[in-house]
Amino acid sequence: MIEVLYFSVALIAVAFTFLVIYVNKMLNSVKRTLDSVSQTLTGLEKQLQGVASETEELLHKTNILMDDLQKKSESINTVVKSFVEVGETVNRLNGSFRKIVDQVDKCAKQKNDAVIETVKWSTAVIDIWKRIKENKSKKIGGV
Repeated sequence: MIEVLYFSVALIAVAFTFLVIYVNKMLNSVKRTLDSVSQTLTGLEKQLQGVASETEELLHKTNILMDDLQKKSESINTVVKSFVEVGETVNRLNGSFRKIVDQVDKCAKQKNDAVIETVKWSTAVIDIWKRIKENKSKKIGGV
């Protein structure tokens, strides 16, 4: 029975040795995997740092562009306001010209009416004068 016990202990020792070898291989495999993961994470960290710096630079450029756009927008607003003011001035000027033209037209109509009236009276006076002259000629020639 001692032999079975020795054999069992030897079998347990061999099994334990295989277990230790298997655990050793497994731990080495886990170590290689973790090393690979570590290298991947290191590379990823470097890439993220590059992306972060590029993102920061891009944000800086975007802020500069936004400031420039804001300044240009304010300049354009000033120009647009000037155009609006010019438009209003032209409208007022057109209104003033319209009033002047209306006044000139009204004055011309009044003067035209006076000229027509004067021509009528002149025609009437000339007709009367011609009649008087004819009557005098008839009296002188007929006497």
